[in-house]
Amino acid sequence: MSWDRFKSLYFHAPKLGFGLDISRMPFPDGYLDAMAPRLAKAFADMAALEQGAIANPDENRMVGHYWLRNAELAPTPELKDAIVRTVDAIKEFVAAVHAGDIAPPSGGKFKDLLVVGIGGSALGPQLVNHALGRPNGRRDKMRVTFFDNTDPDGMDYVLAELGSRLKQTLVVVISKSGGTVETRNGMLEAAAAFKAAGLDYPKHFVAVTGEGSKLDQIAHKEGWLARFPMWDWVGGRTSELSAVGLLPAALQGIKIDQMLAGAAAMDELTRKPKLRDNPAALLALTWYWATDGKGAKDMVVLPYKDRLLLFSRYLQQLVMESLGKEFDLAGNVVNQGIAVYGNKGSTDQHAYVQQLREGVSNFFVTFIEVLKDRSGTALEVEAGGVTSGDYLQGFYLGTRDALSEKDRHSITVTVADVSPKTLGLLIALYERAVGLYASLVGINAYHQPGVEAGKKAATAVIALRGKIVAALQAAPGQAFTVDALAEMIGEKAKAELIFKVLEHLAANPGNGIAKTAKKPWFESTYAAGA
Repeated sequence: MSWDRFKSLYFHAPKLGFGLDISRMPFPDGYLDAMAPRLAKAFADMAALEQGAIANPDENRMVGHYWLRNAELAPTPELKDAIVRTVDAIKEFVAAVHAGDIAPPSGGKFKDLLVVGIGGSALGPQLVNHALGRPNGRRDKMRVTFFDNTDPDGMDYVLAELGSRLKQTLVVVISKSGGTVETRNGMLEAAAAFKAAGLDYPKHFVAVTGEGSKLDQIAHKEGWLARFPMWDWVGGRTSELSAVGLLPAALQGIKIDQMLAGAAAMDELTRKPKLRDNPAALLALTWYWATDGKGAKDMVVLPYKDRLLLFSRYLQQLVMESLGKEFDLAGNVVNQGIAVYGNKGSTDQHAYVQQLREGVSNFFVTFIEVLKDRSGTALEVEAGGVTSGDYLQGFYLGTRDALSEKDRHSITVTVADVSPKTLGLLIALYERAVGLYASLVGINAYHQPGVEAGKKAATAVIALRGKIVAALQAAPGQAFTVDALAEMIGEKAKAELIFKVLEHLAANPGNGIAKTAKKPWFESTYAAGA
């Protein structure tokens, strides 16, 4: 890749401390100009979305995460007022918690924060917590832990970590509908832990949820400390700059105004309808070329910064849930999407660079480069003033060149530092790039029917479990093979599922289901206690 190509394609926004290099994506001369008509439509679609058009037709919803960082853009005075009031309410609540005016019944201050959520209700707060925690070596206002799954052992691990600090722990439960079972389970597990410790859990709990949702009703009925809104025009994967992410971040002590300002600045930049002035459009067109507009290659995200370890996980949901769609807007089967994976450099390049350089060429790389090494004075590790940070950059640049030598393509996003402002602008950059790419390929980026299908399938498994347990309990002491039980409950076609459920029941003795192992294994029997 030549210096002249770099100069012609490098996007630089020095006031934002931001750069984008797409010069190592070898699209032909004229490609960007040739895509101008399609990009013009994407710009028009995005403008309509920001003005309040129904951008999620399947659910008849507006899509308004851009309004969160500039309420003046909201299409009605009511929405503008709701956004402003929510941010003000968050700041007021957080100030009262930090001052001890809102405090645990046992005395003192809330010092720990447990966030209960899943998907976008956890990934965004986790990213921000990991990226921005402990600034300049100081302690955060509150230590943050998460229930982000329905894994009992995982929740036990977190509760054991909190230990006696549970009495000074504030719990934020995040669920738009209030019916997300993973979050509901986490809420119930947390409440049970507080009860077991003799604590009045409603005096520790806060809800972030939709008005009138199941969770909203519970929080109101039980007298939780506070309730903050989630709106149906903000999707989970784009909710970090709503109460979903702002409340945990502010409680931790992170400057949320700076996050919002960074996002607003990137929004303004990526709203420009001129390609060369718009880094999100450059990203979207580069993705389109790299993947043939149909996900032909994966996106490997490699941040060369420990604090951005979770950025690839965050982008995985944002990109894959938004773009991974079976149908386009016209109802045609297109099976769109871009697979995203990655980890951090240089730690994990020992694991992946060998294949990236010499294995199957089914990917393109996005490097995240951070210019500022650390807050304190650099330590010389080698003569000539060479520092650990110099080596980190050396590994990034060396890896990039090693890939280019083998015709493996890469993009580099460069930021000045890892700060609230920078994280806000990165979130906004990729939200806009995803939206523009979705317009280019003609899909709805703002629904997730595949996720809903998985939830329905899980519900069916729970219903099957109920039938299995009821049948066994109706014949206490009587042993059944999988085939016999499937026959008895009229579910012969689900024998494999029945086997999996029985194995799980038998592995957890509290269910009262015992297994007698036999050979061959499928002749093993299961029985409820007499």
